[in-house]
Amino acid sequence: MSTTHLLYLHGFRSSPASTKARMTAAAIAHRYPSVTWFCPALPASPKQAMDGVLRATADWPLASTAVMGSSLGGFYATWLAERWGCKAVLLNPAVHPARDLAAHLGEQTLWHDPDQHFVFESKFVDELRALEVAHISRPERYSTVIAKGDEVLDWQEMTGHYPGAAIKLLPGGDHALSDYDQHLDALLDFLDLGPA
Repeated sequence: MSTTHLLYLHGFRSSPASTKARMTAAAIAHRYPSVTWFCPALPASPKQAMDGVLRATADWPLASTAVMGSSLGGFYATWLAERWGCKAVLLNPAVHPARDLAAHLGEQTLWHDPDQHFVFESKFVDELRALEVAHISRPERYSTVIAKGDEVLDWQEMTGHYPGAAIKLLPGGDHALSDYDQHLDALLDFLDLGPA
């Protein structure tokens, strides 16, 4: 079935203003105007973030819904894909953010707007732990782009968490996937976007 509703989830310290989010939004609007697009600004609390997403998408047709996520958004997208049974596109997805972000407690700023601050609290680490997916159930639903040159996350850990999934492993690259424009078409093809 074609994807009629697409959710995009940004990463830690990111926002809907990220380059990848804006590039994807523009491609969807131009090429697939009938597709419902939603890219929310996620609060720092993982529980609040996922509760908000579930509320906002409560009337979406799950059979034709898909989710995309970058970094921490890829972690969230995995949790949602397992819950919803839908397709997921993951961009350098975080695998164990509870472990990794425990070192980043306190005040943070957004990458794209250093004037915007938020506080990452210790209880958020527990909230992340509660969302961890030990094993994906249907790897054919997943397509990932993972960069060996990611300076934030371990590419071997990322690839190891998605056995059997479609993995595009870049020999270099970076955490932001600066060459995202070169991968976008293939990812949109995987999602089979269009009218129901």
